[in-house]
Amino acid sequence: MGYEHLLVKQDGDTVRITMNRPERRNALSEDHLRELLDAFETAGSSDATGIVLGAEGKAFSAGHDFADVAARDLKGVRELLTLCTEVMQTIQAVPQVVVAKVQAIATAAGCQLVATCDLAVAAESAAFALPGGKGGWFCHTPAVPVARNVGRKRLMELALTGDPIDARTAAEWGLVNYVVPDAELDARTDELLARATRGSRFGKEIGKQTLYAQLDRPEADAYAIAVEVMAAMSQSAGAKEGMASFLEKRRPVWPD
Repeated sequence: MGYEHLLVKQDGDTVRITMNRPERRNALSEDHLRELLDAFETAGSSDATGIVLGAEGKAFSAGHDFADVAARDLKGVRELLTLCTEVMQTIQAVPQVVVAKVQAIATAAGCQLVATCDLAVAAESAAFALPGGKGGWFCHTPAVPVARNVGRKRLMELALTGDPIDARTAAEWGLVNYVVPDAELDARTDELLARATRGSRFGKEIGKQTLYAQLDRPEADAYAIAVEVMAAMSQSAGAKEGMASFLEKRRPVWPD
């Protein structure tokens, strides 16, 4: 489908989803969220091995579009937040590796998008914030994935002060994987994606799903999940080829 707020193209094994609403700082209106949901669902069902989420303009995303939010009653805002949550959960549910390519500031639900992606690379000029803490609408839902990326005290600082952190601090805190010169953002994002998509496509898909399933569970529960999945996956074609190529001292020929 054609999109109003996104640019989407498949570049070899990679689907590139670029938010393209710079005049609104890529704020997440209902229409924008629905397009993101459709784009990720479509990419998820494709034969791509990776997805890059980027943005045009001076903001990666300014979060929810207040013009949209302010016009809604309680039921309408709840529906909007539920839609946003569905987008975030879809990003983690698709079989592909998803990398956020952050060229500028990511605030509130924009920071939520970065924290939700499997991996993230930021330009040196990028910044990150949960600004609700110094405003009137606290960043409750954006804090959910951010809490799972950074430590408790760091989350509290972000959420309670609302102050932005620079890209280097975001990397130190675990919100992004790498910070690179602005001119190298595209190349370094693609380099990380290439490393993260090596090997069996099916094995990677199950691996990603299992990692999210066991994260934040008690250790015993996490091991119970991981043991069963890892045992089952030992019988997959990709696992058998990986072990055979190692034992035979040759390069693997992946079946998928």
